Amino acid sequence: MSENKFWNRELISGALAGALLKLDPRRQMKNPVMFVTMAVAALVTGGILAGLPRVSGFDAQIALWLWFTVLFSNFAEALAEGHGKARAESLRKARVEITARLLAEGHEKKVPASRLRKGDLVVCAAGDFIPGDGEVVEGIASVDESAITGESAPVIRESGGDRSAVTGGTRVISDRIVVRITADAGKSFVDRMIALIENASRQKTPNEIALTMVLAALTIVFLLAVGSLKLFADYSAAAAGQDLSGTVTVPVLASLLVCLIPTTIGGLLSAIGVAGMDRLVRRNVVAKSGRAVEAAGDIDVLLLDKTGTITLGNRMAAAFIPAPGVQERELAEAAQLASLSDETPEGRSIVVLAKTKFELRARELHPHEAHFIPFSANTQTSGVELLDAEHRPLRKILKGSIAAIKAECAAFPPELEAAQAEVARAGGTPLAVMDNGRALGVIHLKDIVKGGIRERFAQLRKMGIKTVMITGDNPLTAAAVAAEAGVDDFMAQATPESKLARIRAEQAAGRLVAMTGDGTNDAPALAQADVAVTMNTGTQAAREAGNMVDLDSNPTKLIEIVEAGKQLLMTRGALTTFSISNDVAKYFAIIPALFGALYAAGGKAGPLAALDVMRLHSPQSAILSAVIFNALIIMALVPLALRGVKYSPMNAQALLRRNMFIYGVGGVIAPFGGIKLLDMLIVAAGLVK
Repeated sequence: MSENKFWNRELISGALAGALLKLDPRRQMKNPVMFVTMAVAALVTGGILAGLPRVSGFDAQIALWLWFTVLFSNFAEALAEGHGKARAESLRKARVEITARLLAEGHEKKVPASRLRKGDLVVCAAGDFIPGDGEVVEGIASVDESAITGESAPVIRESGGDRSAVTGGTRVISDRIVVRITADAGKSFVDRMIALIENASRQKTPNEIALTMVLAALTIVFLLAVGSLKLFADYSAAAAGQDLSGTVTVPVLASLLVCLIPTTIGGLLSAIGVAGMDRLVRRNVVAKSGRAVEAAGDIDVLLLDKTGTITLGNRMAAAFIPAPGVQERELAEAAQLASLSDETPEGRSIVVLAKTKFELRARELHPHEAHFIPFSANTQTSGVELLDAEHRPLRKILKGSIAAIKAECAAFPPELEAAQAEVARAGGTPLAVMDNGRALGVIHLKDIVKGGIRERFAQLRKMGIKTVMITGDNPLTAAAVAAEAGVDDFMAQATPESKLARIRAEQAAGRLVAMTGDGTNDAPALAQADVAVTMNTGTQAAREAGNMVDLDSNPTKLIEIVEAGKQLLMTRGALTTFSISNDVAKYFAIIPALFGALYAAGGKAGPLAALDVMRLHSPQSAILSAVIFNALIIMALVPLALRGVKYSPMNAQALLRRNMFIYGVGGVIAPFGGIKLLDMLIVAAGLVK
């Protein structure tokens, strides 16, 4: 569903029905501001019904717009929930009835997937749907996860690593795997996703609870103020020898109360929270609670894994450094020959670099011409033996670690020792190349920093967020990559214990910490972090430890999650500022118009009339215009609440200044213009005398 399609027919019809259902007082009590609004609407309606058959048209209009105020608030929340429910419904439709091949005592038995229990072993071959959440315990396979992630490219799942977790409903494309089920029927990842996305039981976050308490306190203050206003009005009217009983009525006081309490933010608060979670869902991230989304907006420290997050994750050949007396082209040609059978990204990058720098075309060697030497963890080398016409070794070219090549060479020039040390200091990995026992030179492999990542870290720094790179590299390599990427700090040779200790130390200093991970060894740190984003490709332990799951398994998504959390807080802050300033403006718009005739003498206007800058037609038109504006402004702000205030990286002081200038000043100006326009329309339509 497109982010901008808030108003399609299906969503609107569902939201209208939801708005009516939410009139249940038990639901309204969770929102004190709107509960008071509904109570006074019921009070005014009760007074009208008690006075039947005589009905005041003015009172009836007041009651109608008070109910619209409640309904518009409910509509905003129901519309936000509708987006999440649409996503959940699409997941339900994507699920299929699966027959599992249960493995018991070495034999396969076909059973419905609903009968599987935690711990069962199932066999999945090419074309099979995986019947439930689990971990691969045997084999390796290509898996289509598009039903969950929306990504069409298949992914690799294998036993014994950090890519062992599989999700029920995904399909095996090739090969065969044995999966151990890790969740009972009805408790799978997809089931939990559906429950989370629907937001039906969304818990209020701490900040939202605190803001609700503030709004409730303001409502009580205005309730007492408006409740006592009738007494002061009667006293002042008696002292002035006037009769205000026809002006200061129960419907008028009810309208004044609803216009002064923070109904704008009160009506949109829940919608803002639901929409915040929905924005993450559109980024293919499922948050297990609204608390996690909000915490992402308050993050102080960001822990990011180097490989795959800050760097591309594959070391690429960057330069050929020849030994004394060796031409760079000769080194490049030998390195290319040694890499012809190397299908790793590093090997392919060596072939490409030789071709790019010297236009060397990879030779096509036939089996009778060469014997390829595959990489071995024992020898730490790979290469090729060129054969003569009698199939005897003619030339042996090897590339590999410095230590392995030094052991094979008769001599290793000191210039190459210095070169490999320089490569290590620069954050790269040196590979040596030899030809028949003669050291030809060093290849500089570099872990490429992702484009634009430095600028993103600069944006985070502007927001006051400290970035820490985590890597298992040695300190020299880590320092070089950290400097190139522009992170604030780094952890070299990191272990699960050191990650956990770092998070605890940051939290002890009063900071909120976010982290991403996918392995079982990341689980302790993920459980400790305030915002823990786990990869959908990760292990079951990692997914259980986190409070967010990235369905795309993209580690850089953590930066987007922080931005989404910031946007949620910015939206709530902006609309709260607008609401409060809006209420202040309505006070100065209504009160002078309502009591402008008080203490009038000699046919002149009273002293409060001097504050009636809008020159509203009458007290009745002023009240009705204000009530209508108060209801319509909620609907006008629904798109902003759902889309969110446009995100821009800035610190708290700059954000406060922007909110005060745009939403504070805007909240003061809007009621004056809006109420005056409505007043003119109401008078022109003859809705008041």
